[in-house]
Amino acid sequence: MRKRFALATMRPERSKLVALAALCLVSLGASCDKGSSKQPQSAAAAAPAAPGDRIEKLDGVDISELTDAELELWTGLVNEQLSPCGDPMSVARCVTSKHKCGACITAARYLTRLVMEGYDRTTIEQHYGGRFGDKGKVELELDGSRVRGAPMAPVTIVEFSDFQCPFCGAAHPELARLLREFDGQVKLVFKHFPLSAHSRAIPAARAAESAAKQGKFWEMHDALFEHQRALEDADLERYAQMVGLDVERFKTDFASKEIEERVDADRKQGETLKLEGTPTVFVNGRLLREPLKALPAYLKEELEL
Repeated sequence: MRKRFALATMRPERSKLVALAALCLVSLGASCDKGSSKQPQSAAAAAPAAPGDRIEKLDGVDISELTDAELELWTGLVNEQLSPCGDPMSVARCVTSKHKCGACITAARYLTRLVMEGYDRTTIEQHYGGRFGDKGKVELELDGSRVRGAPMAPVTIVEFSDFQCPFCGAAHPELARLLREFDGQVKLVFKHFPLSAHSRAIPAARAAESAAKQGKFWEMHDALFEHQRALEDADLERYAQMVGLDVERFKTDFASKEIEERVDADRKQGETLKLEGTPTVFVNGRLLREPLKALPAYLKEELEL
């Protein structure tokens, strides 16, 4: 039987214990946690369809692998959730009417995937509302942020991360792989969100920004994640030399107010967004509520919109 993805979190006081297990993470659905909690946004629903009016099949949406129980859940969802195209109609009605915006069929496929992954109705409605609801999109300040990938790519991943967080370390190779897989279609924007439980997170962030002053942000970014258990000042200087920086200039920049403010600006933005932990990922301005394991499918759907 298919199993739903589990989204685990880690309390700050347990971070040292979990770090030893970071390399064993396979679900990429965990995060280092600030300790707060927030309920996801619920989806808006269309007026329930009368039993005889329910649409039970949609062209272009494969439901052949759904069990009887899953099919019943899916049918209810596509007939109840509002179309992402702005008209007061259900996803199913939008697809059958061949709406010109084209997002309805992607929305129907998204609901199908969530059902197949084993999510319950409430969670699916929350995920759908966050992805397609009017209030699900946020404006992220990206000016001056570090970008990897094609600048004009249609899909933007924004990652709020902590260099000492083991779950961020586990996410690092997966995000790098996705940039290669979706070359030219996806770009990654990195934001600092150092957690107070991680004493070396801020120095590591400052090291990355100091390297950026010499055009080597991503080289330092990669080195820091690849050596997460060695982030003392001497280690940071060693990585600066390793990636080809002028070490004396690096040390001067590292101690500067400019670098301190640069890291702090990202952290404050994360606090304004009420982030709960790291890594936190946004895709085209919408919070990714699923585990990172689901990101490849999510990106393919996003490229259809």
